[in-house]
Amino acid sequence: MTADHQGTMTLIEAMKARHAVRKYLPRPIERDVADALNETIDACNRKSGLHLQLVLDEPRTFGGLVGRTSGFSNANNYLAVIGPDTDHLEFDAGYWGQHVVLRAQQLGLNSRWVAATYKKVPEAWRVDAGERLLLVIALGYGANPGRPHRSKSRDRVMKVSEGLTAPQWFLDGVDAALLAPTAMNQQAFTFTLADERTVRRAPGSGYGTNIDLGIASYQFELAAGTDNFDWAD
Repeated sequence: MTADHQGTMTLIEAMKARHAVRKYLPRPIERDVADALNETIDACNRKSGLHLQLVLDEPRTFGGLVGRTSGFSNANNYLAVIGPDTDHLEFDAGYWGQHVVLRAQQLGLNSRWVAATYKKVPEAWRVDAGERLLLVIALGYGANPGRPHRSKSRDRVMKVSEGLTAPQWFLDGVDAALLAPTAMNQQAFTFTLADERTVRRAPGSGYGTNIDLGIASYQFELAAGTDNFDWAD
């Protein structure tokens, strides 16, 4: 798929179709696809203050021993998730990184979030003063589309204040959050309907839960519709 095909899949459809992929075809990302993805990355950077960077044709990050031990193959392209080294970095990285991931899915690319099992190649990206590389997201044409992960039930990740009945938009948001990739598939987040249009969100405990909450929040917004609610925070 090239950028000429963009728009054939909605973000909701991309969210449902997207699964983690480790094995990719030895096929470079076409220039028009990369250009379209970079447009989204640039827009996300302007809005968020992050320094997300698309890295193409860089085989060392997932090559050699790293690739063999982690199961990656032909993973030569990725998004370097870089931003200001603040308390907000993890959440922002999850939220805006998933925005790029779903745009990539629309463009025919597969992906996988990777926080640990990769080799840092500093010359492949730029980290400015006060910034740090948090993680990378592998991108490319998957050898397969990946498989859905097992999800918790709604009731394990949602709460509804006494006297309220959860509206459909809230349930849709929770269902979308459960489709989000999370570290070790822990799905350690909670969304609470505080009143008729206020939602509280909270991370659980464990590795990467603020990143996970950012990803899940993006998908919650996508499915619930931002016109229907306000975040408590």
